[in-house]
Amino acid sequence: MTSAPNCLILASTSRYRRTMLERLAIPFTTESSEVDETPHPGERPAEMSLRLAAEKAKAVADKFPGCIVVGADQVATLGHEPIGKAGSFEAAFEQLKQLSGQVVQFHSALAVTDGNETLINDVVTACHFRELSDDEIKHYLTFDQPFDTAGSAKAESLGISLMESMRSDDPTAIIGLPLIELCRMLRHFGLNPTLTASTTNIIS
Repeated sequence: MTSAPNCLILASTSRYRRTMLERLAIPFTTESSEVDETPHPGERPAEMSLRLAAEKAKAVADKFPGCIVVGADQVATLGHEPIGKAGSFEAAFEQLKQLSGQVVQFHSALAVTDGNETLINDVVTACHFRELSDDEIKHYLTFDQPFDTAGSAKAESLGISLMESMRSDDPTAIIGLPLIELCRMLRHFGLNPTLTASTTNIIS
């Protein structure tokens, strides 16, 4: 364990992760890691997600010594096959048709480093999609437009209505930044969110 850092950095420019971290009311900044996200040969999706979270955290920590850096990556899988971001209405429609009635595993990988020590973990959420009608899928996609979301469903919005059930140790993991696990890791590095919360939680 180290003493409390001078800064906390989220190694991501994702608006979803930024919003999640704001819930802890800790001053932080964001920084793009610019890590190549190409899978390694033979690498399983969950393994790739853990690797990328750690690489993102390390890449930013190398540029900002003395800071605590949070890296994250998320991959959705059906069986062992990755499910990407649809990118369009048509592709999202086909994706949700495929996921109808299926259980999708969302692997939310998290890495926290102080530049010397790195903690990593994969927090899994099992999402059981209902049997969805074409009309339900079309209306949902028009309403939520989840084309930049793996699995084409925003659980924090109307996407929750597509689910039969969701199981996870951390209800925030599905959005891409598991806050329960993050708080545990931050406490390890001497940064206790419960005692650090501020009314001004964003530096820049």
